[in-house]
Amino acid sequence: MLINLLLLVLGFIILIKGADFFVDGASGIAENFKVSKMLVGLTIVAFGTSAPEFAVSIKSLLSKSGDIVLGNVIGSNILNILLILGLSSLVHTLTVKNNTVKKELPITMLITILFAVLLSDNLFDIKIKNTFTRSDGIILILFFGVFIYYLISMSRKKIQDESTEVLSMKKSVAFTIIGLLGIILGSNLVVDSAVILAKIMGISERLISLTIIALGTSLPELVTSLTATKKGEYDIAIGNVVGSNIFNIGVVVGIPVALLGGIGIISFSYIDLLVMIISAIILFMFSFKDYRISRKEGILFLVLFFIYYSYVIFS
Repeated sequence: MLINLLLLVLGFIILIKGADFFVDGASGIAENFKVSKMLVGLTIVAFGTSAPEFAVSIKSLLSKSGDIVLGNVIGSNILNILLILGLSSLVHTLTVKNNTVKKELPITMLITILFAVLLSDNLFDIKIKNTFTRSDGIILILFFGVFIYYLISMSRKKIQDESTEVLSMKKSVAFTIIGLLGIILGSNLVVDSAVILAKIMGISERLISLTIIALGTSLPELVTSLTATKKGEYDIAIGNVVGSNIFNIGVVVGIPVALLGGIGIISFSYIDLLVMIISAIILFMFSFKDYRISRKEGILFLVLFFIYYSYVIFS
């Protein structure tokens, strides 16, 4: 148990340092390519920080633990908005770009609702039990393809960012790769040691997937967004969360299920899905109101986070 505690601490240290390198590298790439940092946040940063979720998803499906796949994604998407953006907005008020409010956040809401609907077979026919089939996974991949098309069209719009000091392309790429490796290694150490500790303490699989695994695989997003916020890179902080949520549903669930087969009878609470949807809607509403997420709104995110997880832990 002591070894696992030490690995947990080591994982956090590697993760934090990796995120610091990763944000600097991603920001440098944006500067060198003359593209918006929101685009980098939605792609390199979001996809990179979702790597732990994808790894957990593959391992869980291969070991026939479908509930861990779904619990991990549902929990991670809730954590990304309520906890990560909540904490980030306490560091500094987050400004949200017009494009994000009008395009990226609506896409996030739509794919979140679609995911919840595909999981809720029983709501439409009480004789059917909730399952997640290969065709459901393919539908998510197709919707994710729409997001990729949007990113491609967005990448054609070159944006010159004013900057007094820009990292060279070689350094930017090196920082990004080193940071990503640190993020993945650190998060794996944290998740693996945390799961072992949880099992020693007798925690259930559903609780593990919604809490420890979801939090562990969301640590890259958490540390990256907080680091980006401290550096004033608000586009990367927000783009990271938005992109990760879309990536989690379209790729972390969609691709493994489409390739490895569906998930049988699912055991989850509709409260989990409802909170996931509400989180996405509230994020859009706050951003649409005045194109920023203030400290007060961040506190509300955190209050909702603690209420929900109090329910998860004690229900």
